[in-house]
Amino acid sequence: MTIVETGAGRVAVRRTAGESGGRAAVATVLLHGAAGSWTTWAPLIEAAEAERGAPIADLVVPDLPGWGDSPADPSLLDAGVLADAVATVARALGYQRWRLVGHSLGGFVALELAAREPDATESVTLVSATAFGGRADTVSGLRLFAAYAPLMLLDVGMRVLAALGPLGPRVVRVLDRGGLLAHLVAPLFARRVPGIAHELARDVRPAAFVQAVAIARHYPAAGRWGRIRCPVVAIRGDRDVFVPPSDDLRLASVIRGLRTVVLPATGHFAHVEHPSLVARLCLGAGPVGAWPVSEVRASVVP
Repeated sequence: MTIVETGAGRVAVRRTAGESGGRAAVATVLLHGAAGSWTTWAPLIEAAEAERGAPIADLVVPDLPGWGDSPADPSLLDAGVLADAVATVARALGYQRWRLVGHSLGGFVALELAAREPDATESVTLVSATAFGGRADTVSGLRLFAAYAPLMLLDVGMRVLAALGPLGPRVVRVLDRGGLLAHLVAPLFARRVPGIAHELARDVRPAAFVQAVAIARHYPAAGRWGRIRCPVVAIRGDRDVFVPPSDDLRLASVIRGLRTVVLPATGHFAHVEHPSLVARLCLGAGPVGAWPVSEVRASVVP
């Protein structure tokens, strides 16, 4: 683990060695969602390394400020602050260009960084990205709740936990030990993932989660994401309770040239449920957009 000082505080980052070559290396940066830390990428990284028989070079996996081993005051965070922190980390490690992969609300950070740093960003891949269809700042709270009820209900629960202060994470761990948490998080997955409730309990940061949802709700997506010049691919599961199919068309109207890949028998954590497949999509040779949807569908075994 490496610690990098950023404008948002100390950021913990895991990385792999770079490739030796003539041109400057491009980092692949994995950005976790609001309900986890860098560890949510572990299944994907392990699957990719097992398939290749070697470590993935130039991989940069930070704990975003406010999560994991990167302490920060959540109230001081916004999309720009988080994006700048990621850029600072990449440059501190010697990279001037990057490919971004963002899961869930981490996709906001990836898209904001692509908008802020168009010359440095080669591509963005969104995995189960909770992006509110790029319209959260233009609709009423009631309409937003109706369209994204599961996420908004989780936000309510996280607000309660955040109000409990240090007791909040303890409550989650008690639910985990009693086996109740596994039932509560089951709707997020289309298949059983052993041990996932324990992983989520360990990484829960209620105040940071609440702030992340607030960032997404008030983010001017149409104005910001219209500046993105690089290819953007959105991978989502057909059983994702946080990302309805209607998001595809809405995001396509905001992000020029967006390509969407739908994975059957997949919930909100596509990279955890099908790590080998998503690793090939995100870390494989060639752009994700080159994959035929039919091939992707045939690759998933329910």
